[in-house]
Amino acid sequence: MSGADAKATAEKTTLAETQVVDLRTAIRQALTEEMLRDERVYVMGEEVAEYNGAYKVTKGMLDQFGPKRIIDTPITESGFAGLAIGSAMAGLRPVVEFMSWNFSFVAFDQIISNASKMHYMTGGMFQVPIVFRGPNGAGPRVSSQHSHSVEALYAHFPGLIVTSVCTPYDAKGILKTAIRSNNPVCFLENEMLYGFEQEIPTAEYLIPFGQADIKRPGDDCTIVAIGRCVHRALEAAEQLASEGIQCEIIDPRTIKPLDIDTIVTSVRKTNRLVVVEECHTFGGVSAEITHLVQERAFDDLDAPIGRVTQMECPLPYAENLESESIPNPRRICEAVRQACYR
Repeated sequence: MSGADAKATAEKTTLAETQVVDLRTAIRQALTEEMLRDERVYVMGEEVAEYNGAYKVTKGMLDQFGPKRIIDTPITESGFAGLAIGSAMAGLRPVVEFMSWNFSFVAFDQIISNASKMHYMTGGMFQVPIVFRGPNGAGPRVSSQHSHSVEALYAHFPGLIVTSVCTPYDAKGILKTAIRSNNPVCFLENEMLYGFEQEIPTAEYLIPFGQADIKRPGDDCTIVAIGRCVHRALEAAEQLASEGIQCEIIDPRTIKPLDIDTIVTSVRKTNRLVVVEECHTFGGVSAEITHLVQERAFDDLDAPIGRVTQMECPLPYAENLESESIPNPRRICEAVRQACYR
């Protein structure tokens, strides 16, 4: 075989081993593969069956698995969350879809008082292998009551694993890990990213909890960005690169457990840090990351840690006010320039 033929064969093999999918398809693949692998896995939520999901994540799954495993529920988050927790304690592995994480507040008592604590309170007699998933954070002009970012809220409580994904590759690998976990997992997505496409492997892969990903290498400033903010940070990094500032962008992927080691290693290289999230400033995930970094790498910091968060106000409905209230590339650039004394 000639060198050219070998190269062509290798390229065909590579193409055969990958596929381009959007984020909603990656989530659907993870759900489907896990349901085929384990008959105890089922999906429950509002409009997940007949309507194919509010955001079409579960499209076609009712036809494939039937109504006993793809279950439409009434509009009663507390009721079906509690039912799913009970079934998990009895040996099933439910995936509960919230049409929005804003609606999880109706089921807050079930998640916090039961799902997160049952293993501890029963001395290990009961496990709660359950995944709560759905869109999190600000949507396009859905106003104050439908735009909460809940990472910090649920990460506050021991017993819950909290993940926040922004790419198809991460979504599929981490969701499969979440479904196989024996602990309750809050799996946070963002509706604005469901159409985001990426090339991912066709072969099975899993991504462990607590393993951050460096989305862009750099030497001048570390940016830790969460969820959709990763894409805004990447956009800001392009602008900053034209100014001679090379940013290293870290996506934690799981908020709890948090891969603080990767973050600290980066800060020791760049000596600067900016944290970007859609949670509010007070009590946000960025506050915890800031504390952990100064605790472990205080002497490595050459500037105060910057934070870019959702402003301390209910999210406005007006498009211009909404875009200014949540982290955007302009605000991220300003924080990085300040950290770099530019």
